[in-house]
Amino acid sequence: VQLQASGGGLVQAGGSLRLSCTCSRRTCSNNGVGWFRQAPGKEREFVATISWNGGITSIADSVKGRFSIARDRARNTVTLQMNSLNTEDTAVYYCAASVSSVGATSPHRYISWGQGTLVTVSS
Repeated sequence: VQLQASGGGLVQAGGSLRLSCTCSRRTCSNNGVGWFRQAPGKEREFVATISWNGGITSIADSVKGRFSIARDRARNTVTLQMNSLNTEDTAVYYCAASVSSVGATSPHRYISWGQGTLVTVSS
């Protein structure tokens, strides 16, 4: 497994979760990493991305101010901190490695995907 997402679960609205994406060094060390999510019946949606060295980040408008992304190169992990969750954040969250050293908002720019972790926000 090249990427593995974890940390999902059930949380009440207003709560927080931290998702982790563990990458193999070969897959992610020089690549941007992104988080996407997909709710039932909806298309996969960009959430956040971070460049290979953590110097460039991008956050979707829908979660800006609530979510943040960070990278620990020593541990080959990328975390997505999610605060002030609401029911619209319910989805399967995926991490993926970009084709380049920086991330992108389009899922077509990602070459390797983890299996996803389910986040359920209850009202």
